[in-house]
Amino acid sequence: MEPKWLVWGREIQAIAQIGLAYAKDAHDHQRYERLRQLAARMIGESAGIEPEFLDRLFSEQIGYATPKVDVRGAVFKNGQILLVQERADAGRWALPGGWADVNQSPRECVIAEVLDEAGLEVVPRKLAAVYDRARHPHVPPYAFHIYKMFFICEIVGGTTAPGAETESAAFFDPDKLPPLSVDRVLDYQIERMFTHLRSPDLPTDYD
Repeated sequence: MEPKWLVWGREIQAIAQIGLAYAKDAHDHQRYERLRQLAARMIGESAGIEPEFLDRLFSEQIGYATPKVDVRGAVFKNGQILLVQERADAGRWALPGGWADVNQSPRECVIAEVLDEAGLEVVPRKLAAVYDRARHPHVPPYAFHIYKMFFICEIVGGTTAPGAETESAAFFDPDKLPPLSVDRVLDYQIERMFTHLRSPDLPTDYD
């Protein structure tokens, strides 16, 4: 679903990052740095982003290149699903969540995100889906490869309220969803969470 220039540029960046992590020869380091610069130029000029900005961003990535992880909590009440209104996306709505944090398990990450963005204390009951963002029509495309983890969560405390990064938090019927932040979640992914809620024994989805 993604343009080939992005897929190729992302792979070149990953090869360069891994090469810089393991290469011993100074000339090899120069070659991998050049590959990183070419990846930044390929993606930047195609996406309308300054290649120099991307090269600085890529240079901050060290070690073996792996996908980044995004966690999302599907929280239900009275047949409705919890969504938060994102300040960073023109007030569009998404499942509460964000980047996984270092030194926290996926479970701990989604608990923290729901509390921070919606004021609710939850317990994750099921890993419902692990999606490869690149295989779903999210926009805009990202320079990095991303896995998205969706958890079915049960409310155990707290009061619904927005957080520092959200304008509102509310529950919605599946057929009355507000405008979604398609960077973060898609309508059929939310529909799939309702399916998992209705069928707890359904196996985890994965790409």
